[in-house]
Amino acid sequence: MKIAFVVSTFPKLSETFITNQITGLLDMGYDVEIFAEYKNSKEHKIHPDVKKYRLMERTHFFSTPENRLWRSLKAIYLIAKNFHKDPRLILKSVNVFKYGKKAMSLKMLYIVIPFIGKNFDITHCHFGINGALAISLKELGFTGKYITTFHGYDVNSLPKKASSNYYDDLFRRGDLFTVNTNFTKHQVVNLGCDEGKIVTLPVGFKIERFEFLKRRHAHGEAVKFLTIGRLVEKKGHEYGIRALAKVAQKHPNVVYYIAGDGPLKKRLEALVAELGLQENVVFLSEVREDEVIRLYHDCHIFLLPSITATDEDREGQALVLQEAQATGMPVLSTIHNGVPEGVLDCKSGYLVPEKNIEALAERMEYLIEHPDIWPEMGRQGRQFVEKKYDIKRLNEELALIYEKLAQNNFL
Repeated sequence: MKIAFVVSTFPKLSETFITNQITGLLDMGYDVEIFAEYKNSKEHKIHPDVKKYRLMERTHFFSTPENRLWRSLKAIYLIAKNFHKDPRLILKSVNVFKYGKKAMSLKMLYIVIPFIGKNFDITHCHFGINGALAISLKELGFTGKYITTFHGYDVNSLPKKASSNYYDDLFRRGDLFTVNTNFTKHQVVNLGCDEGKIVTLPVGFKIERFEFLKRRHAHGEAVKFLTIGRLVEKKGHEYGIRALAKVAQKHPNVVYYIAGDGPLKKRLEALVAELGLQENVVFLSEVREDEVIRLYHDCHIFLLPSITATDEDREGQALVLQEAQATGMPVLSTIHNGVPEGVLDCKSGYLVPEKNIEALAERMEYLIEHPDIWPEMGRQGRQFVEKKYDIKRLNEELALIYEKLAQNNFL
């Protein structure tokens, strides 16, 4: 079976779940090719599986220039270079009378070029924005089944920025949609998707790589909190820092590691300085999976104080919570979207209301003062994620979905 993955950027460290899905399918014998709008040239760190599986040799790019003049000039070049391969298809992709804005923007042309001469049994798009784009291939006559996976921002903030009918064509023409949580499913249904076309399939990871370590606290050792996530509003870093300021008044021997990069870095650094926490908060850059695991093992408690951002952006599944639990860390997060589906509240961790600094600080203090409960919380968390988030089992479920869908036996 031939499968096409359509993504925004490849490779991307923060989207290891996509890499894990692709490599898992390759291990099962599927023929996979990757189509990405952008090549990630900003990140110097690359997931080791990208090299191990030689994924760049399977990747094609269809970057559409933002500048209209350059986009038009490049389009002329692409048409001249590829017209002989399939004249009818290329002419269809720029037919503004039939396809309107999709053709006029030249995005149809750009995505068509790398697909010329190729046919796939399944075209799997990650994030709704790519599904909305790739469904153009079906309009142009490319066969096979089309699946789109929704994750978070694509059903929260994106629809509010785009037109109200942004996904209408995708929902009508798409064959199946997967979502990472039941909360995301609810959002997709509210946007107009037929509930019968939606399957809840969590994002998984290679649990065997995340060694379980029973958490203990040595006398005199600093209690180490950890957050891994981009420095953007929805991650709620500000509230974690403000809660730590309260905790440090009673328990000064605490350190808060924040791993990630993003547009709020300078603002968060300024907040740390304002609160006098320079000795307590350590900012780290974006990290590879092996570095992430080392951080999980080196720290005691995982913190993810997620919030609903001003532009309505929210978490989807928050996979880092499951990774942290796999390593035996007690976790502390918020009652936020799909987060409660991925944490055993009061068993493997604690959940508090969004933006509630007092409640967050109180739970942080409780965990600091009761290290005796850490091992049992870690044990329950590990068992929980082993049952629900093992990528091998989830990839087998995905493969079964592919097989049934290709044979028209799914719905």
